[in-house]
Amino acid sequence: MSVLFEHFCDSWRRHAPARHSGRVVVGVSGGLDSVVLLQLLQRLSKTSRLELIVAHANHQLRAEANADVLFVQSLATKFGLRHVTDCLPVCEEMARTRESVEMTARRLRHGFLARVALESDARHIALAHHADDQAELFFLRLLRGAGGEGLGGMKHTSPSPADPRLTLIRPLLGFTKAELGAYAEAERLEFREDASNQDRSILRNRIRHELLPLLTNEYSPGIREHLRRTGELVADEADFTQMAADRWLKARRRAAFARLHIAVQRAVIRRQLWELGHAGEFELVERLRLETAAVTAPSADRISRNEAGRLDHVPPPAPTRFSEASQDVVLTGRQGRVDFDGVCLQWRIESAAPRKGWAGKKPNKETLDAIPVGRRLRLRHWQPGDRFQPLGLSQPSKLQNLFVNRKIPAARRRWLLVAEAENGELCWVEGLPPGESFKLTPATKQTLVLSWKRAPGR
Repeated sequence: MSVLFEHFCDSWRRHAPARHSGRVVVGVSGGLDSVVLLQLLQRLSKTSRLELIVAHANHQLRAEANADVLFVQSLATKFGLRHVTDCLPVCEEMARTRESVEMTARRLRHGFLARVALESDARHIALAHHADDQAELFFLRLLRGAGGEGLGGMKHTSPSPADPRLTLIRPLLGFTKAELGAYAEAERLEFREDASNQDRSILRNRIRHELLPLLTNEYSPGIREHLRRTGELVADEADFTQMAADRWLKARRRAAFARLHIAVQRAVIRRQLWELGHAGEFELVERLRLETAAVTAPSADRISRNEAGRLDHVPPPAPTRFSEASQDVVLTGRQGRVDFDGVCLQWRIESAAPRKGWAGKKPNKETLDAIPVGRRLRLRHWQPGDRFQPLGLSQPSKLQNLFVNRKIPAARRRWLLVAEAENGELCWVEGLPPGESFKLTPATKQTLVLSWKRAPGR
């Protein structure tokens, strides 16, 4: 029995709620990590009562995706295991929700794994995240401005984000990529290589291939172990703070919000923002912590906190009629700004490197292909009969229907900005994906970058 397998069995005993028995869904991409995980669990199942089900999500993002499906199916058959595969509509869903590729793929993948588990009467899902993933995630979140909960990284067990009744198990978190590679070589395991893992345009890959090797070679050979320990410390402290915040929120008689420790105040605000459907960005949390006046979130929703510490949405006053106001923006030069009906909109023209279409956006920022837009924009509000073809739709649809499908509150719809291109076609609607005719493509030569900020109360 190999040393790695012994350590794996110890990890499973200590962390896996299923212990030595139960039905477990194993997420298998076909790459090194998931193939090693499946083989280790298969070995473990010979001396325990584990029943394994192989689940493979085809994101349909790479030319090799279908070959990956066949490989995983063949691997499952070789081990005598039941397997389930599904094609996930990542591109279509991304166009609908405006999330990034990574976020959309992750959400759909977790939803698929949860469905397989529930349909199979399983309550546990095994994933192949390892120590190097943990180190990469630490820097990924640090560079994006995460707090203690984010920097704490992944846990050996956690509720599924798709269904809290299910438990995710990560039994490889204590092993490095090099250790898994050595094990695969010793066991002569075959696996699939994902060429996208070498794409340096992806931040995670730059962290993996550039930042971590630099820190390891030039600053700290034990950086990965240091990050693991730091992550555990930060996670435990963040858990304690969140527990204190949850107890305060659930208590019938609570201490005054202003008397709570600052860390607990922030946790109280973040928890309520999540429940209201908003991310807990630092600036938004701080404004709500320090102010009781209504604050505008990146989504343009208005949120307020009362003296007792409770958050709630503040609906904007609904216009009594359709606004006929409009303003032309002449796109001469490289950049400019305009104030229109309580919104400050800035624009700039940039040269565009070839891109693979639209891959998500930042709040209150949009990028269009400048050539089909032309040399003039007309800013206005929604008008009766307006039709718009957002990214991913095959034909234009009534703007009213698009607002309803996106669940945009009626009180907000007539405040949102829309922009007409020079040919009169709607190229941008605030809160919706960009127009299909104005999307970025590998042929895009110039981009029009729009960013906007609303005045308080608008």
